[in-house]
Amino acid sequence: MGVIKEFREFAMKGNVLDMAVGIIIGAAFGKIVSSFVSDVMMPPLGLLTGGASFSDKRFVLKDAIPATATTPEVPAVTLNYGMFFDVIINFLIVAFAVFLLVKGVNTLRRKEEAKPPPPPPPTREEVLLAEIRDALVRRERR
Repeated sequence: MGVIKEFREFAMKGNVLDMAVGIIIGAAFGKIVSSFVSDVMMPPLGLLTGGASFSDKRFVLKDAIPATATTPEVPAVTLNYGMFFDVIINFLIVAFAVFLLVKGVNTLRRKEEAKPPPPPPPTREEVLLAEIRDALVRRERR
């Protein structure tokens, strides 16, 4: 029973919940970036290089073997460098977005750190000593 209680305390900490929200938003952002790269960026780049899409680009290492009456079809062995290129672009976009996010957060933190903290209020002893000093000064003036 102690492990369950410990896990519940861990899971309910603010940092864990914030991290969970970040992971969910990150997954959604990854899908948006993936769609942007494959559906918006790559078709024009593919046209510029003479192909319809980079994701279709591949290098055939071994041709496919068609099915016969006694053997099943053996698919071709290929290096899918177009898909790899898509994934690299996805990564670069996500990495750049995360960089901008971290840079923004660090800038905000620096601004907060730059503000000097307010001076602490005088302690009880300091207030009492000041009152004694003022009383002595008034007494000497009489």
